[in-house]
Amino acid sequence: MNKWTKLSIEYANQRSYLDDLFQVYPTIPEGIREINEDVWSEVEKSFKKKDNDLLIRQLLKFDLFPIKDSYIAYLKRDISAIDRNPRTINRICGRLYEMGLDKIFERCSKPKETNRQIGPMFRDWLKRKSLGVEPVSLDEFLSNDKDAILDAGDNAMMEFAKELLGYNHNKGLDFVGRFNKQFVIGEANF
Repeated sequence: MNKWTKLSIEYANQRSYLDDLFQVYPTIPEGIREINEDVWSEVEKSFKKKDNDLLIRQLLKFDLFPIKDSYIAYLKRDISAIDRNPRTINRICGRLYEMGLDKIFERCSKPKETNRQIGPMFRDWLKRKSLGVEPVSLDEFLSNDKDAILDAGDNAMMEFAKELLGYNHNKGLDFVGRFNKQFVIGEANF
């Protein structure tokens, strides 16, 4: 087993791991999503009239569509596909009518899941100098051999690690640092 993985497991089993983890990932459930009243009014009208075309178009305006369906993302990207695919629209609307308006509203206004909030939290924690080192740009990172954390996007860190450190995975990185002239790369997982 990798020594860092082993240390992480030991840390998780003997310390205030969750309390410490909350410093990095302060996940707090958000309130319900805002629902535009004008759009919702149109949803109610089209639902009552069983106007499938308008119902789908209005519901696609919300951040969260009320049902999970593989074709929704496609319809969001290409709204004209609604006119070309009436059977798909009828199938989706059939499920919506079975749900009823109350359930549709509940699902459209559902809070963002906490696991969807944690993406930028690790990087935010690093930027607060939580490791005692301020993240720096790629130019500054390369300009000397002092302890540093690279402040770059996932792809830029991955390219850096591939070109200079021999990293050969297709997984993006969340961390590239240098401590005591040794490079450290990593991925943050909750």
